[in-house]
Amino acid sequence: MTIKRRDFLGTVAAGSAIVTMPGFLSGCGVQAATSFGRNAPVNPFMEWFGVDQATVARVMSELTSRGADAADVYFQHSRSNSLTLEDGIVSSANSGIRQGVGLRVVIGEQTGYAFTEDLTLPSMLAAARTAAAIATGTQVVAPQSFNPLAAGDLYTTTVPWADVGVEQKLPVMKFVEAQAKGKDPSIEKVAVYWADGDERVMIATLDGRLVTDNRPMTRLTVVVTAKKGDETQTGYANIAAREEFSWYTEERLHKMVDEAVERTLIQFEAIRPPAGEMPVILAAGASGILLHEAIGHGMEADFNRKGTSIYTDMMGKKVAESFVTVVDQANIPGERGALNYDDEGNVAGRTVMVENGILTSYLHDEISAKQYGIKPTGSGRRQSYKYSPMPRMTCTFMEDGPHTRDEIIAAVDHGIICETYTNGQVQIGAGDFTFYVKNGWLVEKGKITAPIKDVNIIGNGPEALRQITMVANDARLDTGGWTCGKNGQSVPVSQGIPTVLVSNMTVGGENVG
Repeated sequence: MTIKRRDFLGTVAAGSAIVTMPGFLSGCGVQAATSFGRNAPVNPFMEWFGVDQATVARVMSELTSRGADAADVYFQHSRSNSLTLEDGIVSSANSGIRQGVGLRVVIGEQTGYAFTEDLTLPSMLAAARTAAAIATGTQVVAPQSFNPLAAGDLYTTTVPWADVGVEQKLPVMKFVEAQAKGKDPSIEKVAVYWADGDERVMIATLDGRLVTDNRPMTRLTVVVTAKKGDETQTGYANIAAREEFSWYTEERLHKMVDEAVERTLIQFEAIRPPAGEMPVILAAGASGILLHEAIGHGMEADFNRKGTSIYTDMMGKKVAESFVTVVDQANIPGERGALNYDDEGNVAGRTVMVENGILTSYLHDEISAKQYGIKPTGSGRRQSYKYSPMPRMTCTFMEDGPHTRDEIIAAVDHGIICETYTNGQVQIGAGDFTFYVKNGWLVEKGKITAPIKDVNIIGNGPEALRQITMVANDARLDTGGWTCGKNGQSVPVSQGIPTVLVSNMTVGGENVG
């Protein structure tokens, strides 16, 4: 699978798209930004922009000049690319570079935050003074040197994305398109979306830590449209990871295409089930979206610190059956939600939120951890240097239970299996949710009898957690490109679940008269 750059540029021109692959970024007082490549330095902020420890120390001193309980300086430099292939041509192509530094100081309950895209010392000192102006607190002595922590190895890459050209990516996209179109004569349109990026961060903290992290990311999506008679159906699948180009094996691509095509074609046979309250089986993998949205957010410490989560007064209490364990684990190699360090410079690891049915921990950033008198769980995350961090999930999943998928299906007299999802809404505090199920199955008398589609499920997260009566031993993380939004910030996440039986949930299907 090869294509010459000249051929690619001709295709792009035919599609009225412009490809820009900038190697620098310049503007009003901003130094030139350098693209990541095979020879990129370990610490680009120090080697490209002259931001050495002495510079960081001066900025930290200015940031904490009016006092501080905590403070950090967060540098970010990221490069991203995207391509869209529709009807055999590239309909859009984009590349961009983002860089800047965010400065945060915390005094009591107040947080001062400022950022700048100009990494010169005068600009950073001015931003530090802006953030420091929030209040006056106890005077501190800022560190004059920092202790560099070891780089993590959860997502190391041999070839950085900056060294992977469009002439390598486009054949993969065309391969996916051809495979999808060849699956069935009813498939009339295929769209393929590519995204990749390299991100470098450097975090300096008031207690003298210096963290650097190189965070790659890639995602590939295929959308399939099929038509039979007057009926048109659409389905999709995607895969994402903190990986490099070689991760896209033919086996992985074939599996993605098969899932997209199967999800699309099955809708021609699918029905809408009767509406009402009934047992609901959450299929392994993608059903982790319910765990993440309806339950996981309620266990983020900021909601509990403010008393808005239903779990605020439930620490140490039973919230589920004894075979239910819910975990947030950042240190899973290559996962989209994986992190070596969180965005406050703390090691990101494994936090067991629910253990054997008992609520055992919230997800903490440094602010909430201090208020609770415990150590941070490595859960402080931010979208970019423009934002202050807050408690967020990374890779959230439920662990295996004692049952099997077949046992769970056999236990249901009349209910449904939810398999893939599109839209959903959740009230984080109370945990009330509604999710739109794109694909699923009808279960009658312990057997799968028909495919279903276009179903709403309605419920309450904490109540659904209590009503989990069976958990299978087939837990898996979903490889889709999940992105979590909270308070205006979006971050990449992973999620998963085994096959789970919720004994009762409201299903919005068809009313049967």
